[in-house]
Amino acid sequence: MLFYHVRLHRYFVFELKVGAFQPEHAGKLGFYLAAVNGTMRTPVEGPSIGVLLCESRSGPMVEFTLETINQPIGVSTYHVTRKLPAPIQKELPTVEDLQEVVNKLRSEMEMLRKELPGEE
Repeated sequence: MLFYHVRLHRYFVFELKVGAFQPEHAGKLGFYLAAVNGTMRTPVEGPSIGVLLCESRSGPMVEFTLETINQPIGVSTYHVTRKLPAPIQKELPTVEDLQEVVNKLRSEMEMLRKELPGEE
């Protein structure tokens, strides 16, 4: 996943891995960072930052792997759950809210199609 941080003026490259951290994951993320830096980054932007998310990780293995890498890469773990934390639930729209927006947009598009000359 590629994100851009507006205040830091940097790209963030996230890679999600199923399973435990493996040293080769850092190499692949390094490739993605080099590609983003080489094709998208401008001189006014800072170096891109890589974030590798794994189900589990071993501290020493991560340290040894990242020791010789010259790009900013972080490794963290994640936990899969079916229930969102309450503060996040309050911030997200419900399924009904999203359906209402979709229905409204469909209606508006249909009205616009009818208004266009030559469209029936």
